[in-house]
Amino acid sequence: QVQLVESGGGLVQAGDSLRLSCAASGRTSTYPMGWFRQAPGKEREFVAAISWSGGTIYYADSVKGRFTISRDNANNTVYLQMNSLKPEDTAVYYCASDFSIVRIRTRPDYWGQGTQVTVSS
Repeated sequence: QVQLVESGGGLVQAGDSLRLSCAASGRTSTYPMGWFRQAPGKEREFVAAISWSGGTIYYADSVKGRFTISRDNANNTVYLQMNSLKPEDTAVYYCASDFSIVRIRTRPDYWGQGTQVTVSS
């Protein structure tokens, strides 16, 4: 059984930092992992992805230099460190997983339930 459980969302002010966590169980614990987000009235968009080894990492242009994705394979957890948050980062953030480091950025097979991040101005 595949399970992805996000945590760490909340309400912060612009310029603040927040760290999201995603605990993985099942076969996805050895898969590439990623983060997506969906703002109200917008489509879900890719944020970041990381291979199992951590040797390959992708970011959306909108978060480069502010967000950092990492993973702890011993604890089957992936993180998203978000710094210099902006109001436009407000969204529900979803953890995702797929066996393919290519497909993880577009249509991953596995999703978490999401965690709300709200950035006030």
